Amino acid sequence: MRILDLSLTGFRNYESFQCAFDPGVNLIVGENAQGKTNLLEAVCYLSRGAAFRTRKEAELIRFGADYAELSATVESYGREQSLRTVMFAGRRPRQLFLSGVKKSSREELDGVLNTVLFCPEDLMVLKKGAAERRKLLDDALCQLRPRYAQALEEYRRLLAQKSAALRDRFERPAMLELIPEYNERMAQTGAILITTRARYLRELEKRAAVHHEAFSGGKEQLRLVYQTVSTVTDPAAPAAEVYERLKEHQSSHYRAELESQQCLSGPHKDDFEAALNGLPMKAFASQGQTRTAAISLKLAERDLFEADTGELPVLLLDDVLSELDPGRQDFVLNHIQSGQVFITCCEQEKVTRIGKTIRIEGGRILPQEPTPSGARADKS
Repeated sequence: MRILDLSLTGFRNYESFQCAFDPGVNLIVGENAQGKTNLLEAVCYLSRGAAFRTRKEAELIRFGADYAELSATVESYGREQSLRTVMFAGRRPRQLFLSGVKKSSREELDGVLNTVLFCPEDLMVLKKGAAERRKLLDDALCQLRPRYAQALEEYRRLLAQKSAALRDRFERPAMLELIPEYNERMAQTGAILITTRARYLRELEKRAAVHHEAFSGGKEQLRLVYQTVSTVTDPAAPAAEVYERLKEHQSSHYRAELESQQCLSGPHKDDFEAALNGLPMKAFASQGQTRTAAISLKLAERDLFEADTGELPVLLLDDVLSELDPGRQDFVLNHIQSGQVFITCCEQEKVTRIGKTIRIEGGRILPQEPTPSGARADKS
């Protein structure tokens, strides 16, 4: 899966932009605030129907413009197809097109262009709170497993309803009568979430460990361990078994939930621990090690996506080179040997030997240097 070309009109700081891309690494270089990340955001929007830095489409339209248009030619599953989106200032709904045919919903474009995104907010995901690590798993699984996405949506709805019942139990004591019903459904959907996350993390660990070992020159071993409620001793067990253990946990924490007026049982507080050479990364890893491990997770996510769909998604890496030592920077630039990759960085001297360097200034492409010899022509 790859993007052959991209055209933008009135998107962010781009008045007009056209560019063809290398099937391998595309290094986007420029100073800050020149439009590098905007290019990745355009690709991400065409892929997912949403930007990763804002939920407001009005912010994606160039200041003073009436509309923004994004279009790309994509090669996936052995076919060339075109994606086109037009966003309008004001309340007029956006228009979506696939190979020239107007579509009524974003879901009709699913799978045409898949992407794995790594942005600065992800760089410290292994040292931040548990919510960021759950989001990393949930975002990937919602793309790969429709049943998981449905279970997650239902669990979040039940959690909000149960939390409200506990919070308002003195003002509305009748709401407590619904707690057993909430617990039953939360145990059922929660078991799906825990089992799916744990099994995915197990596969993610296998592949991420390989990438991280290569990154570190064989010096570091990465481990990932899923953490959930105490009664679930094997989170990767069949969902029916996890369901029974969740019911036990709910029963033992019922009084504590009433007293705290909070939902204390379920996968909404689950986490996973990352360790290097047996030491927890939260406490002992350097900035460079943390970034390397986080990048390894994204490369592993891409591997699992390929294993599931048969196609490598396009990899988007925004500002990942800073704080990496020269050897790890070289790995990112020149040793990702499969699929199409987009990398942004501010260092003008950086180039890739196995792809294309695109220099951006003020929303425009600077004159292109010749593609380095030996650039790949594969179509992954």
